[in-house]
Amino acid sequence: MSSETLTPPQANSVAALDSPWRRVRDSFPVRFILFPIGQMVVFIAGAAGLLTLLAVILALLVPEPRENIILMDQIGKQLPGMIISGISIGFVYSMVALGYTLVYGVLKFINFAHSEIFMVGSVVGFEVMRRIDDAGFIQAWHPVFLVITVVGAGMMASGLLAVFIERVAYRPLRNAPRLVPLITAIGISFFLIDFVRAIEAITRNDFNLTYPTGDLPYLRTPIPVQFGDNTVNVRITSIVIVIAAVLMLIVLNYFVNGTKLGRGIRAVSQDRTTAGLMGINVNLIVSITFFVGGALGGAAGALFGLNVGTVTPYVGFIPGLKAFTAAVLGGIGNVTGALLGGLTLGLVESFLNGVLVYFPALGQRYTDIFAFSVLILILIFRPSGLLGERVDEKV
Repeated sequence: MSSETLTPPQANSVAALDSPWRRVRDSFPVRFILFPIGQMVVFIAGAAGLLTLLAVILALLVPEPRENIILMDQIGKQLPGMIISGISIGFVYSMVALGYTLVYGVLKFINFAHSEIFMVGSVVGFEVMRRIDDAGFIQAWHPVFLVITVVGAGMMASGLLAVFIERVAYRPLRNAPRLVPLITAIGISFFLIDFVRAIEAITRNDFNLTYPTGDLPYLRTPIPVQFGDNTVNVRITSIVIVIAAVLMLIVLNYFVNGTKLGRGIRAVSQDRTTAGLMGINVNLIVSITFFVGGALGGAAGALFGLNVGTVTPYVGFIPGLKAFTAAVLGGIGNVTGALLGGLTLGLVESFLNGVLVYFPALGQRYTDIFAFSVLILILIFRPSGLLGERVDEKV
């Protein structure tokens, strides 16, 4: 018997590794499509179930917050709408949070200019859609093609801008103390706000930019959905956000885990120096990471603009802050954590918006206070986030 012949235990081990179940689990549809979609469904179902339980407990503790207002009845009517709204805004937060967490995973610093990358995507989306409308073609364009064009333009502009910022502002400071690029990122953020405001003020004499969707009924007419005895009007733009976000997150999952460039990103994330010695072009990988993160932020900005209707050069601050919060909540540096954190924050925010309006002493202005209080409580008991901050062990 040669030395290469397998002993019975070894043969059983190899057979187990090559079992049909393993082949199915590692197949492309399961690994890159069904599994990430399953993760999203589990996250959403778990968060929705928890919010429903909290709503019932709150209704039992405070049955009548206002005269003639039965909280249980109101929550029963509004809960499906709260969940749908929370999912749509949660996916926006998730796409922006992925930009934060990708850059942190590779360079170990927070790109606070990413919120303005989001803003640029929303402004570029407006400019493209406005020019199509001014040319008189907007009614003739197919709705899907129009949305793809607007979102694609926002993605490309934001991705290229992120690469340019990395090359000009961050790369020369790559070996500097972490505080230096952090301050630089804040400076870039202020510069982009004022630069976009100046451009729009010069060209349009206004920087409150309204998407020309008023004459597009397929974007403004809601779809009535029946939940028991209640009818919820679901906005088309909310459906577009969910579909676009799911597709982008599936593509991102495949890119990071199933391609050669993705393996390069993971290698640079673990150890830049060793990755460079192994023949990986670190500068190229960093630029690709910034482009992918910026493109996701730009897509989120364009989708956000289509949903809310009006954007300004200052529109990126609050969504960017909440997306950073979502990244920290899920575990900064953890891609799955960014998704979980964004969906969690979006659902909590939507739930609070729907409930606090019935409490006279509070109101919707306290939504952010309670949302960030939840974040503080979670981080007190779980400082590394829900899924844990990504930490590499070097041996």
